[in-house]
Amino acid sequence: MAGHQSGEGKALVPPLPDPSELTASERKELVGKVLERAETLRREKRYKEAIDLLVDALRYGEEKAAIYFRLGNVYFDAGDLSRAEYAYQRAIQEDPRHASAHHNLGVVYRKQGKIAESVKMLKKARSLEIRYPKKVELTPEQKKLIWHVAWPMMLVPLGLLALVFFLAWLVGRLSGR
Repeated sequence: MAGHQSGEGKALVPPLPDPSELTASERKELVGKVLERAETLRREKRYKEAIDLLVDALRYGEEKAAIYFRLGNVYFDAGDLSRAEYAYQRAIQEDPRHASAHHNLGVVYRKQGKIAESVKMLKKARSLEIRYPKKVELTPEQKKLIWHVAWPMMLVPLGLLALVFFLAWLVGRLSGR
């Protein structure tokens, strides 16, 4: 586990622990931390460290599309368009529905002067965004608010249904006399 500390202390740096030493959930959690750390490194313009960390994380076999996508972002910011292109293509191979990878690949193509490919990728990205919108996870507070608004709204149709049955019963009683 040289170079890796979970939780507190020094940030994640390669080499990461051997994947065979970790459970699937531990690998997934570690890859999540790697992705966060690599994004921080990218923003700090510490591209080499971010690349080394992401390449090392590929050994885990988890979230490969996300890792390649993040690699593409790092390479793009570092000005290495050919490697960014390759990384985005790999992200798309891992997850053909990855709209952001399609979009960013379109941007790379545009910077490389490949306009037809750029337009094609950007259209594909837009199509994927429409067809497969990102899932939105609500916070517990949002869920509680929705429930407080929704349950009275569910009572209205039930009340109307009860009123219709009552009126039907009343008409039946009155016409039966």
